[in-house]
Amino acid sequence: MKKIGFSGTLDPITNGHMWVIGEARSIADDVVVFLSENSTKQPKFSAEQRKDIVLRSCAERGWSNVQVMIVKSDYTARVAKRHGVDYLIRGIRTTADFDYENLIQQTNVDVIGGAKTLFVMPPRDLGSVSSSFVKALEGPVGWNWTMKKFVPPPAYHAWIMSWLRKEWDGLWQYSQASVDVRARADTWFLRITGSDAYGGTDRHYHNLDHLVHGLAEIRTWSANVGPSRHDADLVRAAFWFHDLHYVHGDGPAADGELSNEEHSARLWLGSGLGDGKQAGFSDGVAALIRATDHFQGPAISHPLKETMLSVDLAILGQDEEVYRHYAQGIRHEYSHVPDDTYPVQRGQVLTYLRQKAIAGTLFGDPFFAEQYNALAIANMTWELQQLGQ
Repeated sequence: MKKIGFSGTLDPITNGHMWVIGEARSIADDVVVFLSENSTKQPKFSAEQRKDIVLRSCAERGWSNVQVMIVKSDYTARVAKRHGVDYLIRGIRTTADFDYENLIQQTNVDVIGGAKTLFVMPPRDLGSVSSSFVKALEGPVGWNWTMKKFVPPPAYHAWIMSWLRKEWDGLWQYSQASVDVRARADTWFLRITGSDAYGGTDRHYHNLDHLVHGLAEIRTWSANVGPSRHDADLVRAAFWFHDLHYVHGDGPAADGELSNEEHSARLWLGSGLGDGKQAGFSDGVAALIRATDHFQGPAISHPLKETMLSVDLAILGQDEEVYRHYAQGIRHEYSHVPDDTYPVQRGQVLTYLRQKAIAGTLFGDPFFAEQYNALAIANMTWELQQLGQ
């Protein structure tokens, strides 16, 4: 077969969609993805954005024989036929899918004279994956780790960037802000999420995943504890900046050298983003950033210090799969440490943190302690065993 088509809104494209495209490639020389732009729907991403995500997802897998065509206000099967595509391919997950798709394909052929449809059945692990399923995951703590399993990397990156942008704009009340504030916010959002900061390829843990997870933790804490908007924004702003500057290193900074946390605090103060907030906001955010430094943190006093530290340590109390992903990320981030040295150094950190958890002092904020302390002990015990400590 020369060409075969695959159609859908693909908002976002999932691993299930990618499987169907892979099947199409196995039976045809070229695959055309017909991307629907339906005026009655309100997709998260524009048609051009979805096209770009699909093309990048295919390119990552080395699929050079896949092209994408946007279909506007027309029947996909008819457009396919006009472009020399006689068959469309569709994935069937359930009997309900079959009944629906069979009706569509009969209409395509008998009513509009369009392309015929071939049906394929995805493997069991992809049987429940759909765009609507993936969309429904967004929100609760850990949603990003779950979503990551069901979509290709370009789709995942686009989704969390969209989510982060909403969080960022909400922090600065972007829609009501002045032109100057918007410009400053835009500049710093790109810098924070860019390749020289959380979006860097060398960031295996202190990265965009970490940023999403922490902000989701803060959102949940805020919803349950009910702090003032001022206090919630303090913690949010501090978390955005707390690992903005991150250079690998062990121990306190040398004389005259700034620690990562101090450097990040100064970047925050230089950003001017807190200028329009309440009095003391900028200094309060800087104090919370500095509090995440183990070496200068003990000397810092702030009413929200324990909340900030608890958010930063919340990853220790996640479920087993997320924690193991975190442990691997830490190892990759410290890949410069030799294999014979890393277990000892990492073991020392974990032993210290585990002892604090056993003593009930790891999470100073009661909201996080209740949720995560027991799981943190179990997770760190497991990792220490893996390290032979």
